[in-house]
Amino acid sequence: MKIERRSAGFTLIELMIVVAIIGILAAIAIPKFAELIRKSSEGASKGNLGSLRSALSIYYGDMEGVYPGNPAALTIAGKYLTAIPPAKTPNYHPDSSAILLGSFAFGLTDAGAWIYDSASVDANYGSVYVNCTHTDSKGSTWESY
Repeated sequence: MKIERRSAGFTLIELMIVVAIIGILAAIAIPKFAELIRKSSEGASKGNLGSLRSALSIYYGDMEGVYPGNPAALTIAGKYLTAIPPAKTPNYHPDSSAILLGSFAFGLTDAGAWIYDSASVDANYGSVYVNCTHTDSKGSTWESY
């Protein structure tokens, strides 16, 4: 009586095909993943900008029509904000919670972070912007938000 043995396993060609398929999928997925990370950072920055603007509006109402000279006043005792949130401009500037004081009329310095219009004679007085002239993933400049 002769017993036939079957080898359990995969051939080299089958393994090479699987590795090639995994390589193709990785080549497609990794750039998409990086794009998703960039979009999430952009969304976080837009949300942080909204938080700053909301806190400024509440401060303006509480102080009966006066904006703070420096937005750092929003964090005193944590009444409006516990901390200044970071501005995230992925691929252009590092994340920063710094706030530059100045006038939007004189233009941005493209240094990243936030810029707060503290010139009381300026039409944009009390406004906060992202201090970046580059574009986001949709082609809009950061300063336009």
